[in-house]
Amino acid sequence: MTFQEELLILLKARYPIIYVITIEEDRLEYTIRNAIINKSYSNLYVWDFIEGYKLNPIKKEFGKRNPLEAIEFIEKINSRTPSIFILKDFKRFLKDLTISRKLRNILQLLKIQPKTIIIVDSEVQIPNDLKDHITIIKFNLPTPKEIKTELTRLNKNLTVEGNLSQRILEKVIQACQGLSLEKIRRVLGKAIVIYKQIDQNAIPIILREKRQVISQTELLEFWSVKSKLKDVGGAYNLKKWLNARTEIFSEQALNYGLVTPKGVLIIGMQGSGKSLIAKSVAYEWKLPLLRLDVGRLFAGVVGESESRVREMIAIAESLAPCVLWVDEIDKAFSDSEQNFDSGTTTRVLATFVTWLGEKTLPVFVIATANDIYSLPVEILRKGRFDEIFFLGIPTVDERKLIYEVHLRRFRPETWQTYDSKKLSKRARKFSGAEIEQTIIDAMYVAFSEQREFTTNDILIAIKETIPILDIDPLRTELIQNWAASGKIRVA
Repeated sequence: MTFQEELLILLKARYPIIYVITIEEDRLEYTIRNAIINKSYSNLYVWDFIEGYKLNPIKKEFGKRNPLEAIEFIEKINSRTPSIFILKDFKRFLKDLTISRKLRNILQLLKIQPKTIIIVDSEVQIPNDLKDHITIIKFNLPTPKEIKTELTRLNKNLTVEGNLSQRILEKVIQACQGLSLEKIRRVLGKAIVIYKQIDQNAIPIILREKRQVISQTELLEFWSVKSKLKDVGGAYNLKKWLNARTEIFSEQALNYGLVTPKGVLIIGMQGSGKSLIAKSVAYEWKLPLLRLDVGRLFAGVVGESESRVREMIAIAESLAPCVLWVDEIDKAFSDSEQNFDSGTTTRVLATFVTWLGEKTLPVFVIATANDIYSLPVEILRKGRFDEIFFLGIPTVDERKLIYEVHLRRFRPETWQTYDSKKLSKRARKFSGAEIEQTIIDAMYVAFSEQREFTTNDILIAIKETIPILDIDPLRTELIQNWAASGKIRVA
């Protein structure tokens, strides 16, 4: 059901007070005016604290800086004329006894006269004595259809070069989702000023605007990414699985009937490239990457942790489609943690996994974990994630590819002069992060001697590095054996 449909039903059912949650006052007013065109509601009055009522038949600026007068105006207006009264900034006055009492006094009047009060604010704050009389509905951010209409309007009204292809149009619409209409207009205007047109170059500008939205919260981080899946050495099965879902959030996929993917859980040793894959997916799919440090969800006040989870979910869904990267989920939700916090971890976990299983908006969750044995079974159950992959220590061929990827990054002109085959054979048991570090260590030594680093420098670094497999052999062998048993899909 759309907002307009729900609103009209509430108006026809004579609901006296409707509380609309939104940050877009102007767009809401425009939507309400369009919704009641050719309906019986002929009058729409809008009040705010600074200017009072505008364009009303009694007195210009009536109720200016006086919320009590704003309610009294509703009583005085012609009772035979169906009317809607939009009250902005009114949340702050609901706790005032005078205002609360006055609203309750006119409830009977609102039931017998065709009048409806619509309170508009960005968050809900309703005192207990009014909760039974107020109905809350949410005015969501612009839909893809509305964004497409705005893009068409901009192309028509402004001097814009070129025409958008259907694929680029979909990508731009996806990038704009999660922004208010006013922000969409500003950011697309910025793209037109810079590039003289709206094309794929507008997408990074739009994502930077989303970074501003995320920076105003303390729960999620917006990560800029430039890594590609081809920069990930090995993990052929996982990359093939991800590549098959590159266009999953497109209109074509929706029309095909594909179900929106929930996400993937990647389990592996430290330094195996789990985080790199999360960054690469966001870059390849041209989606914003939101990183969740689960530790930020937990607070000292009772009940606040559960509230933070709901807030995190609301932020992620408001910016959908996006990639939500839940880093080291095993650290926060380990079974041992749940025994010493009066059930807080259990409640937070329950809220989170319920959302994982029930979410319908295009938020692709990539969760990473180091230790499978620390994870509660609720997370591993089918239905939470589309698939669970194990990312183990790379094979000799994968190590060769990883060395080539990093050498190409550090020495794009001379990377082929290094013996990556010999390096891969010597770096047995090394993870991707450890392989990269051997190159960096070799570079430090060569730089201190004012010369170019060589294959031999890297070989020396390999010899001096103790891989994590040898630091904690019992635990790593246990996890490797579990993966080799066939109980999990190998990446």
